[in-house]
Amino acid sequence: MCGSGGGLGVALKTLSVGQLLLAIAACGMLQTADPAQADTLEQALAKAYQTNPQLNSQRAVVRATDEGVAQALSGFRPTVTATAASGHQFTSNLSKGPVSPIAPIPSSTTAGPAYTRTNAGYTPTTLTATASQNLYNGLQTSNKTRLAETTTSAARETLRVAEQTVLLNAATVYMDLLRDNALLELQQRNVEVLQEQLRLTRIRFDAGELTRTDVAQAETNLAQGRSSVLSAVAQVARSRSTYRQVIGVEPGNLMPGSPVDRLNPRRLEDAIELGRARHPNVGVALFGIDAATLQVKINEGSLYPNVTLNGTVSQNWETPGLLTVELQQFNAFVMGQVTVPLYQGGAEYALIRQSKETVAQKRFDLDTARDAVQANIVTTWAQLDAAKSQIAATETQVAAAEIALSGVRDEARVGVRTTFDVLTAIITVVTARTALVTAQHDRVVASYALLAAVGELNLSKLRIAVPLYDPMIHYQQIRNAWIGVRTPDGR
Repeated sequence: MCGSGGGLGVALKTLSVGQLLLAIAACGMLQTADPAQADTLEQALAKAYQTNPQLNSQRAVVRATDEGVAQALSGFRPTVTATAASGHQFTSNLSKGPVSPIAPIPSSTTAGPAYTRTNAGYTPTTLTATASQNLYNGLQTSNKTRLAETTTSAARETLRVAEQTVLLNAATVYMDLLRDNALLELQQRNVEVLQEQLRLTRIRFDAGELTRTDVAQAETNLAQGRSSVLSAVAQVARSRSTYRQVIGVEPGNLMPGSPVDRLNPRRLEDAIELGRARHPNVGVALFGIDAATLQVKINEGSLYPNVTLNGTVSQNWETPGLLTVELQQFNAFVMGQVTVPLYQGGAEYALIRQSKETVAQKRFDLDTARDAVQANIVTTWAQLDAAKSQIAATETQVAAAEIALSGVRDEARVGVRTTFDVLTAIITVVTARTALVTAQHDRVVASYALLAAVGELNLSKLRIAVPLYDPMIHYQQIRNAWIGVRTPDGR
């Protein structure tokens, strides 16, 4: 009956209203698509993991953070510069001295000193190479490298947070769309039942068994049912749009999702202990403490001496001197340099004290992160328990509402009940079915939310076969790269 419209029309003519409501329950939860061609929740999670732009953006952030390690390691390596300079130099000198036999004779008959002008042109050229190697700087380079590695580790934990967020959002939007499709199907079937009820009411009105009021009540409920269908259509459109945003593809025919209780801890105490130790937000806070501690050591390094080794090689051509021109000149020297800071205005001491206060702040942030994780676990655990209980309650509610509808329908035939009572019973059944669909949705979403609250929501835990993104691959590719401007993927 959930298939073609022709079969549904035959059913509407042959089944009672109570039987039709039983059919509504089945149509609201079943999918008509071939399971081999339908989308599953696991497939949706895999697609979101591979295509979600928010997740890919965070992966790029991690790759950019990896470069900080290579930058810190550069402090261990020498710096080499080369300088080339060339130009033209023109010199013109006018000198005054005694009369020279070869000097021009002045036009004046009076004897006087001789003037001599000397012109010269040079092309001085210099090539210089300078190398500098840091030998000791208060272990600042070592600590900066460790700080960069710690920052990279924190970025990977942040990536885990993003992965959990995207996977939880994907599971939520999948179940949202599945629920909204089921509710739309339920409302559509409800309209068909109300149309049949209105038809039967008009027949009995024409036979003089019912009044015009009964017909108006049936028409009112039918109009309200059609309005509910329009609202359900709009909600499905919103859910489809959100699905496309999170999953990255248009939704197809969705298969029912199932909870992941088998992957969650058995007891609340175990969940809290696991979350406080292994949740990625806790990992970010722990690495934050390490980073702040290393920053203290880096700042303390400014109080220690600096030892460097400098070397210079230069080659000069046509260098004019005082009396002669040096056609070629070669210079080379190596020099060690020790710089001892004595007093720098006191700013370095304030910076050290400031960084120590930051360490204390990061320790408080760790306590805050653990408390937040614990609170989230307790909340989601309660939500999951409530969803389980709600399913049992709504199943009982549906069964009771269907029995009540059947009885009200029989009583209405003998005149004990009115049309209003029948319509009310129909609405009760639809409301109970709606609550059951919502509870089943909440049951699945809450199980995924608890897994995320513990910090274990990932494809490996879910055993979904898809190539996993490994941030260590990029890290190993660039960590010891001395030169090169291309990224490992060729950009």
